[in-house]
Amino acid sequence: MSDGPSLRVLSYNVHRWGDDREALARLVRACAPDVALIQEAPTWWGTRRKRRAMAASFGLQYVAASARNAILVADGTELGETVGLRIWRPFVRRRLRLIATQLPGGAVGGRTTLGGVELALVVCHLGLHIRGRQHELDQVLRGCKSFGLPYLLVGDLNEEPGGPVWDRLAVEGLVDLGVDAGPTFHSDNPVKRIDGAHLSPELSGRIIPLDSVDGVTRADLAVASDHLPMLVELTSGETPRADS
Repeated sequence: MSDGPSLRVLSYNVHRWGDDREALARLVRACAPDVALIQEAPTWWGTRRKRRAMAASFGLQYVAASARNAILVADGTELGETVGLRIWRPFVRRRLRLIATQLPGGAVGGRTTLGGVELALVVCHLGLHIRGRQHELDQVLRGCKSFGLPYLLVGDLNEEPGGPVWDRLAVEGLVDLGVDAGPTFHSDNPVKRIDGAHLSPELSGRIIPLDSVDGVTRADLAVASDHLPMLVELTSGETPRADS
C-alpha cells in the first residue's frame, strides 16, 4: 500500500441505533473513521435529532441521509456535493404465502478528495426480495456513476456472495474488498457475509481487520448491532488490492 494520504471509512448497519448504544459508540470511536457510512440509521419521530445525537455519541457530525442511510464525518473531513437517492422498491413483498411491507429504499453519497484525487463515497441498503434487490442495485449504480468519479460503494446487500447482486458488482469491474474479511452477520455468531465494500479499480483500498484495532472487543461487537462493521482504508496508491 502507499505511504501517502489515506482515508478511513467505516460502513456499519447500526440496527436503528436500537441495541447497546454505549458499546456501539465505543466501537465507532475505536475505529476512528474520517467518514462513517451508516445503514439503518434511526428514523420516525425526531429523525434528524436522533441522527445528530447518534453522530455526537460517535464523535462525528451528521452530514446527509436518504431513507435509512446516513453519512457522518469527523472534524476536518470535507465532503461536498452530497446526493440522496430515493430507490424504488415495492411496498409489499411476497414470499411463498407470506406478505410483508418494506420501508422505502435509498442511497446517499458525497464527493471527497484523497491525495489530490476526487472520488465518491456511496452507501446503500438493499431489500429482502431477490429480484427487487437487482432493480435497486441498478438504481444505486446509476447514482454512483452520476458523480462522474471513481467510487467506493458500501452497504448491507442482504445477499451472500454468489448471488446476482454480487455478480453484477463484479461485472461492473468493482473490486470486492471484503473477499477475505469473513462473515458479517449475525454479530454474536457471524455466519453470513451480506455486507459489502466495493471499489472502483482506479482506487486503492483494503479492509482493516477489526481484531487489529485497539479498543474493538468481541463483547462490544456482539451487542452493539446485529451486523459487524467493515472498516476500509483508502489510500492514494496506484494499485488496488483486496488482500493488501
